[in-house]
Amino acid sequence: MTPRALGAERFVPPSEDLGRLREASETCEGCDLFRDATQTVFGTGPENARLVLVGEQPGDDEDKTGRPFTGPSGGLLDRALDQAGIDRDDAYVTNAVKHFKFAQLQEGGRRIHKKPTRGETTACRPWLIAELNAVRPELVVALGATAAQSLMGPEFRVTTQRGIVHDLEFDGLDESTSLLATVHPSSVLRLRDSERKAAFAEMLVDLRKAAEFIGAEQHH
Repeated sequence: MTPRALGAERFVPPSEDLGRLREASETCEGCDLFRDATQTVFGTGPENARLVLVGEQPGDDEDKTGRPFTGPSGGLLDRALDQAGIDRDDAYVTNAVKHFKFAQLQEGGRRIHKKPTRGETTACRPWLIAELNAVRPELVVALGATAAQSLMGPEFRVTTQRGIVHDLEFDGLDESTSLLATVHPSSVLRLRDSERKAAFAEMLVDLRKAAEFIGAEQHH
């Protein structure tokens, strides 16, 4: 067994300071994804955010910028948050996995996202727990199955349990909080034009529930 099989826990400092956590994450070798990624993409946002948004992993744009949700998925998320009455600047935004996993295509060298394995997600989970312990949000919105299952377990199904507020409490999390799951913005973008509008509207319903839960001011 290599040391990396142990996961990220040995790289996570005993701190609830996001700056210190972010700095420490830059040297994480808790799984093999660090080898090909440009950099660690840690979460961004206020330390006292009432809402935490958790995606799957960085994409090609995020791997280059070092910030979560800066690419096409981020643009769609920004639009949905705005229509739901949530100010993204008030939320803490992160991913379940902090390094970009990809397949390199021959034409143009464009890197295409590959879904992280459960082992990779589990290896990175200590960072996500540390972020939640630092921020202590009222609500976590899990964007997609990887994020939801990282926090709620492998049996969780976004298709049947989305839009419902669940209790989030497990070993390692200092305080219980709540979780609401919805689809990942990238899944909406992958749909045909004829289906995309309906899927976006459904995601918007979920995000408006999140806004109502934290008491965010709604747009009228």
